[in-house]
Amino acid sequence: MVNIDSLRASIRSIPDFPKKGIMFRDITTLLNDKQSFAQAIDILFERYKSKKIEKVASVESRGFIFGSVLAYRLGAGFVPVRKPKKLPSSTLREEYQLEYGTDALEIHTDAINKGERVLIVDDLLATGGTVEATCKLVKRLGGEIVGLAFLIELTFLNSRERLRDYDVYSIIQYNSEE
Repeated sequence: MVNIDSLRASIRSIPDFPKKGIMFRDITTLLNDKQSFAQAIDILFERYKSKKIEKVASVESRGFIFGSVLAYRLGAGFVPVRKPKKLPSSTLREEYQLEYGTDALEIHTDAINKGERVLIVDDLLATGGTVEATCKLVKRLGGEIVGLAFLIELTFLNSRERLRDYDVYSIIQYNSEE
């Protein structure tokens, strides 16, 4: 039986980290609890098991935890999306805006074949910049984005507007910095 409140309770909240005014949602406590971790993966699996997912793409580092396990459960390949100069072969690069400045992500050029059905998975949806850059990379390779899936969504940051062209799903939502 799915109990979202118990999953939420398994996430530790740390005030003023990494800087004053931020409420950090620490998922290491959920990962450390075998029942909570399994339940989170099971929820995602049940949602996507009939969607014919061929690849699961995730951004380092916590996204790798959920994405790789879910890819295994779905019988799909796993595609790591990384910070620049971390992937050893030919890559595509996508820059995106941060609050102050820019960052970039890269994907191997042979990671996704044209027409493959791709699910993008990460631990947290905040402003949406990272996942939007990931979507652009997947589309540049010809992948068909089936959905965007997250353990946590910070709904007060209104990222769904930025991602309105995609099916966005999150297990746990935080409506404020509570």
